[in-house]
Amino acid sequence: MSKILIVDDDPFFNKTLSNYLRRFDYSIETSSSSEEALEVLKTETFDLVITDYRLPKMNGLELIEKIKTHWNTPVILITNYSDIRTAVKSIKLGAFEFVSKPVIPEEFRLVIENALNSPSTSKTKDRSSSIKKSSSKGASSTSVVKGNSEQAQELWSYAKQVAPTQMSVMITGESGTGKEYVAKFIHNHSKRKDQAFVAIDCGALPENIASSELFGHVKGAFTGADRDKKGQFEFANGGTLFLDEIGNLSYESQVKLLRVLQERKIRPVGGNKEIEIDVRIIAATNENLATAISENEFRNDLYHRLNEFSLNIPSLNERLEDFEEFIHFFIAEACDELEKETVDIDPKLIEDLKTYDWPGNLRELKNLLKRAALLCQEGPILHKHLPQSIFEKKEVSVDPSLHSNDLKEVKEHHEREMILKCLKKNKYNKSKTAKELNIDRTTLYNKIKSLGLDV
Repeated sequence: MSKILIVDDDPFFNKTLSNYLRRFDYSIETSSSSEEALEVLKTETFDLVITDYRLPKMNGLELIEKIKTHWNTPVILITNYSDIRTAVKSIKLGAFEFVSKPVIPEEFRLVIENALNSPSTSKTKDRSSSIKKSSSKGASSTSVVKGNSEQAQELWSYAKQVAPTQMSVMITGESGTGKEYVAKFIHNHSKRKDQAFVAIDCGALPENIASSELFGHVKGAFTGADRDKKGQFEFANGGTLFLDEIGNLSYESQVKLLRVLQERKIRPVGGNKEIEIDVRIIAATNENLATAISENEFRNDLYHRLNEFSLNIPSLNERLEDFEEFIHFFIAEACDELEKETVDIDPKLIEDLKTYDWPGNLRELKNLLKRAALLCQEGPILHKHLPQSIFEKKEVSVDPSLHSNDLKEVKEHHEREMILKCLKKNKYNKSKTAKELNIDRTTLYNKIKSLGLDV
């Protein structure tokens, strides 16, 4: 059994990640600071350390440096900040890999398996053959709430019909509607179900390392590339690759992706050897790609390669007939992850929740109910277990500048209002929102996280 140390000052993240990894027979311990982690490492031996970048006093990079000085333990760095300079620096200091939040469970577990199989560990080579199998198992065990409405029945019927084919599928829908769940369903009902399902968020993929992430690189390909690295296509070989927010890929990356789909071969960055791949592509987007094509922001030929079959997922507000089923499903799922008995929910609360806009759709509902399940110690989930802001009417926005001298508070309020207004105008399309706000997508993602916007 592999032993992993998780270092993060967020107790909720520690608990959630620990519970997830324990399902796959990992032995997990946690620390809330670098100092505490170093004390634990002095007395115990670990096969892997997973650390957050933003830690009190001593950050993740400093922790990596100390671990590599005294131990030969592989380290994976996790951070909210998709900063290529931080990524390169962590690799130079000896980190095995750099992963950005939000963490995609199946993809992250592949990284963990690779770290545990790296030459620097004492793991046997038998474990390397289990990477794809364990990844597939993780995807297959992911349960899906379908709903009973006419819209839901049509969606899942179409998904089931296309699943056994080799067709590329384009899934459209607002952010948070469950596009990845549908993609996993298609994979789990396909002939590739026993192979890997690998998901990658193109919206959170820094443009300057996109090719490396997708196709891999060889040692010496660029500054900081001190070892060969497999790309997501190679991890997904034989299985399914899910490309979320495909519209955010740069034009250069689109050209390379089209060539791969045509030739069924990849070439790692800096390499001379081509690798044959057999991957089914499922893509997803929350924007109108037809508009992007007309504005020369997305290639028409790539669109038709990806859109052999299309599925549209309606927003949560369009599926209120299924709302109560979603609520009970997410509460049960949250209680299972938190290792506590399933709790009930006040029926009046369900009705009040239906009046909320739900800009983050199912993802927002799931996150709020997980928080509520954690806070609810006894009895049903009540209004007090949820942020009161969701019950407030949004028509009138109270400007804190009218009664506050806190410049930071005023600035954050105006930023939040401006971003929300622009997101709503662009139907929560982050690429268009970033363009209209004159910032890059990475900056927008970071602001959404720092301002606590669940969209």
